[in-house]
Amino acid sequence: MYVFYEIIKRANCFKKIEEVLKKIYEGDNKERLNESEFTKEYEEIVRYINDISNGFENAVEEGIKSERLKTELITNVSHDIKTPLTSIINYADLIKREDIENEKVKEYIEILLSKSHRLKRLTEDLVEASKVSSGNVKLNLEKLNLIELVNQTTGEFEDKLKAKNLSIISTMPKTEIFVEADSRYMYRIIENIFSNIAKYALMGSRVYVDVAENENKVKIEFKNISEEKLNISEEELMQRFVRGDKSRTTEGSGLRIINFKKFSRTTKRKL
Repeated sequence: MYVFYEIIKRANCFKKIEEVLKKIYEGDNKERLNESEFTKEYEEIVRYINDISNGFENAVEEGIKSERLKTELITNVSHDIKTPLTSIINYADLIKREDIENEKVKEYIEILLSKSHRLKRLTEDLVEASKVSSGNVKLNLEKLNLIELVNQTTGEFEDKLKAKNLSIISTMPKTEIFVEADSRYMYRIIENIFSNIAKYALMGSRVYVDVAENENKVKIEFKNISEEKLNISEEELMQRFVRGDKSRTTEGSGLRIINFKKFSRTTKRKL
């Protein structure tokens, strides 16, 4: 009976260690082991696990603090930029309304307004990207028809795509696909992709838009041929601020959100 008791005791110790290690693996670093509940041969292992868990917890807290400080810095600097920038735009607009005969001056004012508005958009995008990266954006999840959203966005960019003689080839299921997502942000993602296609796709080429459903996942895929030769790796192209246009003569910042949280999908039948 004593041997049986010792076997059960050690098995329970091993089980507790396994459960805590699983929680640490899944990202929960708050669980701690009580050394007094373990036999002597497990004490050192328990201390190591607790030290590892404490280290992970401290690293996560420092990371969150660092991200929060970066977000606050970007937000504050962006606000300081936007205030004088708004004045520049307003005064440039007032000058534009004056009766100016010099055509060169008119051209300079248009350039000034165009570049000022672009700088304002970049500043707003930077703040938004910073908020998303730090998890400070609240999502309003709702039932969303993904096929309808893709078709609607395609229609909105029809004129811009036709201007570059781009042919859209769509492959989508005939049935409706519903997902649980924030319609505003989902639209912005698809709109941004179409905007890049309209700017950077090779004139007279094809653009493929595929929507595929596989079990509990939905995949949206966009494919096009770049107007510029991309002599860089796929990994480098997906980094922030990297652009295929090395000369940076076209609009855009190369700013993108790399990490997305997956939206949970719900079928129409379940809804």
